[in-house]
Amino acid sequence: MSLPDSPAWKTFAAAARSASRSGERLRVIDAPGLRLDLSAQAQSSELAQAADALLRQQDFEEARARLFDGGNANWTERRPAWHTALRAGVPPAMVAHAVQSERDRVRQFVRDADAAGRYSSVLHLGIGGSDWGPRLITRALRHGGARREVRFASNVDSHSVADAMSRLDPHDTLVIVASKSFTTTEPLANAEVAMNWLRDAGVADPIKQVVAITANVEAALNLGISPDHIFQIWDWVGGRYSLWSAIGLPVALALGNDTFDQLLAGAAAMDEHFRNAPATENAPLQLALAGVVNRNVLGYDSLVISPYDSRLHHLVPWAQQLEMESLGKVATADGSPVGMPTGPAVWGMPGTDCQHTFFQWLHQDAAGAPVDFILCEQPDHAYARNHELLIANCLAQRSALLRGKTFEEALAETSTKESDPGRARILAMHLVHPGGRPSSLIVLPRLEAYTLGALLALYEHKVFSQGVIWGINPFDQWGVEFGKALARGIIRELDAPSPQAEQQDPSTRYWIDAIARHS
Repeated sequence: MSLPDSPAWKTFAAAARSASRSGERLRVIDAPGLRLDLSAQAQSSELAQAADALLRQQDFEEARARLFDGGNANWTERRPAWHTALRAGVPPAMVAHAVQSERDRVRQFVRDADAAGRYSSVLHLGIGGSDWGPRLITRALRHGGARREVRFASNVDSHSVADAMSRLDPHDTLVIVASKSFTTTEPLANAEVAMNWLRDAGVADPIKQVVAITANVEAALNLGISPDHIFQIWDWVGGRYSLWSAIGLPVALALGNDTFDQLLAGAAAMDEHFRNAPATENAPLQLALAGVVNRNVLGYDSLVISPYDSRLHHLVPWAQQLEMESLGKVATADGSPVGMPTGPAVWGMPGTDCQHTFFQWLHQDAAGAPVDFILCEQPDHAYARNHELLIANCLAQRSALLRGKTFEEALAETSTKESDPGRARILAMHLVHPGGRPSSLIVLPRLEAYTLGALLALYEHKVFSQGVIWGINPFDQWGVEFGKALARGIIRELDAPSPQAEQQDPSTRYWIDAIARHS
């Protein structure tokens, strides 16, 4: 039986449709490192009961146990998705030696580099999960002081790596090549550019300034990288969940081992909360359920993330990859169609810039979108008044989306400004806001490594929970793999045009031929 046809889903959807969305009842969940305010989401006792029944139907507790115990959580690829083991205070026995060994090696590498005064800068070459996590953390936490400048280049468009290398000292730059498979096009292509940059600058032995982070150790060795410069990740670590592994090396180099350890500790605390908190007080699970209501019952097809802290600039693309590569799947474990959408489009921007960019659409367009507002209670600057303005704007935008403005309220407002009643009524129509728009508010006491680790783990477990509810695997990415396979065929054609070329649609064929002629 498909999910939409199941009794538990039908009861859940009916309860969600009739639940209150007025925000009249305060609903705040305390979790490690943050508080989650779901007051502006659909809520009722009937919905909570229906959610419990839906979770039982979808075997949520069993799926969660597989995640933490190293079972085949990634069931299409028949392997664990054991990123929680990477940040556990005491890693699970089955992988404890491997995880602890690599942790120790990363920290010793950083200690040695610090003691010797090596590397004024780091050039990190990865893409997707091997890029967004370290990029997010180093930008978000550099206010505490950075020991090294870290530059990131991910795109195969070489403007990216050329810009990242500009004004760096090639004789004092460490190049990190981060690729789980060590076959990914972008980091390997950029690594070749970086190696040539080192050679052209007269670096005697460029490979000595290169570190690899990979599950394919043999490929890194074949490139000539020294074994003590190769850090291992494992096939049971998904790319978009790999920040907690040696992929976090640039974080430790930039901000210190202690900062990286606190990041892991915050995520581990959220792991324990997700594993043990009752369902109604379980922050990731309740955030997931609110998202399912918004996507599949209320019909919102996107989710906006607006962190009201400019240091979280990279949180939006990090969350885009997490949600849109993990979700958006078409089939369940037995191969049958899911029968409903399995995830929203994720987009956003830090506040208050977002208010002057797209909040007009959020307030009044017929479609609208739920919003995750993220706020830090305490700033790390001395400008208290500015922080008060930031908080006021965040709370006001959320309140406006919830409350809306009726025609009668708008007319009372315009009638004080317009003497012509007809003109007042016309203008009032433009001031109507539908309201009732769902949002969540996530409040961190302060932006620190611990609280940021907890925030990222909150989103990871939210996405996992939604995958379980929809019956999909949030740890594979067949759509991505399909595009990569087609790209390899096009590259072969560009390298060596052939009359026996692969069949293409007319537009793709036109551009392959046009570009090949001009190459």
